[in-house]
Amino acid sequence: MEVPSRPTLPKLREAVQTCTACELYRGATQAVLGEGPAKARAMLVGEQPGDREDIEGQPFVGPAGALLDRALREAGIERKDVYITNAVKHFRFRARGKRRIHQRPDREHVQACRPWLDAELEVVKPDVLVCLGAVAAQGLLGNQVRVTKDRGRPIDSDLAEFVTVTVHPSSILRAGDEREEAYGEFVRDLASVAERMRV
Repeated sequence: MEVPSRPTLPKLREAVQTCTACELYRGATQAVLGEGPAKARAMLVGEQPGDREDIEGQPFVGPAGALLDRALREAGIERKDVYITNAVKHFRFRARGKRRIHQRPDREHVQACRPWLDAELEVVKPDVLVCLGAVAAQGLLGNQVRVTKDRGRPIDSDLAEFVTVTVHPSSILRAGDEREEAYGEFVRDLASVAERMRV
């Protein structure tokens, strides 16, 4: 199925369910498009749906989503005011017993999904674009972008007026003893996004 030529979010949500551009659709429950207002000032782009997202059909509803919601609130951003999506629309995993273990998507998966993400950008036209993690950052902005080097600073791009990168919230969940510090840095990154949204 191709991306609708005159996309709207409802049209995209329906059309993406029939996408077979890469093999990930075979194991996934469904494709997960983004969620939020069609004219949101800010768009946040993560990596891919996880287990919960794949089952529920919504982005960022699992543990990483709960952490993101809390960080957004602390930064002064209401989740309902932003559009949240992922670079890859199907869950990539490997089975371990009854559990499905997240596997990082490959470049070909990101490229196969790029038309869907481009269509979301075309509909939403965000002023502020935030890439959460390396998969989204490199998929949208190129391989020269490094989250560790570029996080929090403006990146020159035609995709939005203000473009920046930060960590993916799942990396904070894996941070162990440094979780509190990593979370604080993430909230600070989002607070600068909140400032841009008020401009």
